[in-house]
Amino acid sequence: MICDLEGVSFRYRGRPHNALQEVNLAVMEGTHVALVGPNGAGKSTLLRILTGVLPPDVGTAIVLGRPAQDWKRRDMARQVAVVSQAGGVDVRISVRELVSMGRHPYVSPWSALGPGDHAKVDACLGAVDLVGLADRDVGELSGGELQRARLARALAQEPRLLLLDEPTAHLDLGHESRFMELVRQYTIQQSLTVVAVTHHLNVAAQYADRMVLLSSGRVLKQGPPGDVLSPSLLEAAFEWPVDVVDLGDLGRHAIPGRGAPGGAES
Repeated sequence: MICDLEGVSFRYRGRPHNALQEVNLAVMEGTHVALVGPNGAGKSTLLRILTGVLPPDVGTAIVLGRPAQDWKRRDMARQVAVVSQAGGVDVRISVRELVSMGRHPYVSPWSALGPGDHAKVDACLGAVDLVGLADRDVGELSGGELQRARLARALAQEPRLLLLDEPTAHLDLGHESRFMELVRQYTIQQSLTVVAVTHHLNVAAQYADRMVLLSSGRVLKQGPPGDVLSPSLLEAAFEWPVDVVDLGDLGRHAIPGRGAPGGAES
């Protein structure tokens, strides 16, 4: 078991309601779990619980065998990597330098990377097809290229758990698909475990082994995508009618309906 949340509740200071309420979640090694739901459902808060940044008010959050908040930052960085939403980089560094940051948990402060570290960086650049751009300033990259560089940095950490927080939110269809295919390859080849927050239900259905549908901090349903993509459940979460179509080998896909809520059937 990579992650095990039992009865987790959390409320931000000054807020009238819990961001998470009695959440239970078990994540098995080598699986891809997608957290889906409307804005404010608690998806990103759940990720912060997993990183130990936010301790639960109630319940337990066990990550790789110990409470998430008990991990030292450096030790956790050797086990858990995070890729967040697309956006610019404020510092002027090369792509290689950005990816090399993923090796910092393995070297002493102010020490230079060793040959093994450089080899890992090269391998990760190759994995995301950025070898030809390794010496380019990250500020010159497209959104898709920058997210691939961030993924390479995360992979350079050699994590057992990869947390994705809307990493393709601002990418076009092609860049989004390339990014998710890279994640899929590592999940399969390296037994990497992935927990991903996404607003894209159909991307989640295509790539995730399991989906967790959150609404107002509670889990409405979790299980295989085909079980979670229910019109009645999705309407309850998003407060809008949703049609679900079966595309055969491509699985079930959700399509926003038209008209007033209340017309969808399970």
